[in-house]
Amino acid sequence: MIPHPIQVLAEALAGEQAAVLATVVAVTGASPAKAGAQIVLRADGTTAGTAGGGRLEAAILASAREAMQDGRPRLVHYKLTEEGADAIGVLCGGDVQAFIQPYAPPPKLVVVGGGHIGRPLKAMGEAAGFAVTVVDVEPGRADVPGLEAIALTRDSYVVLITTDHVSDEAAMRIVLRSPARYIGMIGSRAKCRTIVEHLRADGYSAEDLARVYAPIGLDLGGPTPGEIAVAILAEIVAVRRGGTAIAHARAAKSQASQAV
Repeated sequence: MIPHPIQVLAEALAGEQAAVLATVVAVTGASPAKAGAQIVLRADGTTAGTAGGGRLEAAILASAREAMQDGRPRLVHYKLTEEGADAIGVLCGGDVQAFIQPYAPPPKLVVVGGGHIGRPLKAMGEAAGFAVTVVDVEPGRADVPGLEAIALTRDSYVVLITTDHVSDEAAMRIVLRSPARYIGMIGSRAKCRTIVEHLRADGYSAEDLARVYAPIGLDLGGPTPGEIAVAILAEIVAVRRGGTAIAHARAAKSQASQAV
């Protein structure tokens, strides 16, 4: 039995995979697709369902791939002619509109170390729409098995707040091998600089190390665990959404590090 596109979409999301649902919402004149036809594009490029086949389906899938990249829904018009605005190079003569809706699993926030900052950060992260995982570590160990078991993606945000520099450095080596969008490390400037120097000596590039936000968080001035958690989450949201606070924060941190 061929699964329905909606079932395939649900399975993709349950497996934390992005997908795009394209639905034909209006048809005028001759068309290989009828209103209500649906096709799902998975992140791996495979599809389920049909939107009429041929060039029309190819054009709809091209729109779906664009939506997969930018995450924005769109209503797209396709003219089933060889020439003219929105033409797709066929002779049917009809007009089709399709609604293209991208879906993605929630962004992943991984808190390595937990503790008095990790607890409020977990609660705040979940309230902000993140799927939060807290990874416990054993102080002094040069590995973090719990972190290695997590599949980090481009939409993953990792916070390193362990109690010792050995664990932080071990976690950093793992995370820098991933495409995680945000890597933040707590600690003094001296500690952060020492760990970065260790990594640089071991061959990590300047581009790799530039991904690290350290010391972590926007400078909000609050010293309590809850306030520090707010500062960390604020920085993560700014990175994810492209907020201007990041440019100002990075410039300030760079100036401060040069002054030390």
